[in-house]
Amino acid sequence: MPEPTGYPDLGALLPRLDAIASLGSDALTTEYTSVLGRKSGVLTAALRSVATLPVEQRKAYGAAVNRLKARFEEAFARRREALDNEGRRRNLAGTDLTMPGRWRWMGAEHPVTRVVDEIVDIFRGIGFTVAVGPEVETDWFNFTALNFPADHPAMDMHDTLYVDAPPVPGERGGRLLLRTHTSPVQIRTLLESPPPVRVVIPGLVYRNDPFDPSHAPAFSQIEGLAVDEGISFVDLKATLVHFAHRFFSPTTRVRFRPSFFPFTEPSAEMDVECHLCHGSGCPACKGTGWMEILGCGMVHPAVFEHAGVDPERYTGWAFGMGPHRITMLRYGIPDIRLLYDGDMRFLEQFVAGQGK
Repeated sequence: MPEPTGYPDLGALLPRLDAIASLGSDALTTEYTSVLGRKSGVLTAALRSVATLPVEQRKAYGAAVNRLKARFEEAFARRREALDNEGRRRNLAGTDLTMPGRWRWMGAEHPVTRVVDEIVDIFRGIGFTVAVGPEVETDWFNFTALNFPADHPAMDMHDTLYVDAPPVPGERGGRLLLRTHTSPVQIRTLLESPPPVRVVIPGLVYRNDPFDPSHAPAFSQIEGLAVDEGISFVDLKATLVHFAHRFFSPTTRVRFRPSFFPFTEPSAEMDVECHLCHGSGCPACKGTGWMEILGCGMVHPAVFEHAGVDPERYTGWAFGMGPHRITMLRYGIPDIRLLYDGDMRFLEQFVAGQGK
C-alpha cells in the first residue's frame, strides 16, 4: 500500500524492528519510548494521524500501523524475557542448584500472648471491657487501697521491687514500686468510672522472686472486676465456670476452695481438673487430679470505701490469674523459664498451631 505523503514511513521502521534483538537493557527502554511511547512514539503518532487521512486511506493505513505495532510489542517482550533470563543465569553462576535451600524460621505469636488474647476475648464476649494501668505504682494503689495492713509481709522489700524515685506529683501518696499485681487498676477504674463496672485487666507484674522452674520476677497477670447492685458469689462462680468451659473444654470439672486475700471476703481458690491425667493423679498435679488456676472472691467493703463506692449499695467480685502458669498447663511446659529464653527450637513448635 502506498503510504500517505507527510505521514510516518512504516517501511523505514523495519530495520529498527530487526535491531531490537541485540539491544541491551537501557537501549531497549530508550527504543521502546521512541517507537511506542505514549507522548513521542513514532507508531503512537502514526495511529493518531489516521483520523486526519482521507476516508478511503484510513482503513488500510490504520491496519498496517496496528500490524507493525503488534510486531514491535512482541519483539520488545521477547528481548525483555531474554535479558531477564541472562540476568538470572549470571546470578546463578557458580551456584550449586542441587543444594537444598536454607530453611527459614517463620515467626509466631508467643504462646503467652496467645493465651492472654484468648482469655480476654472470652470475657469480652460476655460484656467485659479491657482496662490497663501504669506498671510503676504508688504503694497506696498497690497495697493501702486494696486493704493491705501496713505490716503485711508483701510490702517488705524481699517481696516487692521499690523504685528509687520521688512520688509522681498529683498521685496519691506513698513510695513508688513496680506493681506486684494488676489489682491497682481495679481502684483506678472505680475512681474514674462509677458502677456498674465490668473490666478485664491484662498486664505485666513484678515480684522479687527467684527465677526458677515455677517462678519469675516479671510475669503476666489477668484480673477481672464486676461491680453492680445485687452481684453475689453465685455470679462469680457462674462466670468463672463459663470461662473454664470455654478455655479448656465443655466437660472440664471445676472446684472452689476457701482461701484468704486482703481485698476480697469471702475468698476462694479455683481449681480445674488436670487436663493431663483427667483427675486420676499425676506428677503435674502432684497426684491430686486438680490444678489451681486463679484466686477470686467478693470485693471487700474497705476496697469500695477507698475507691469512693458505697458498699451498702454495691457489691462486686474479682479474680486474678497468671497466664504464664495457664500456658504451662495448656501446652504441658515443665519449666516457666522456657517461656522467657527466646529459644527458637522451643518456640517453633507453636508456629504450626498459629491461629488455632
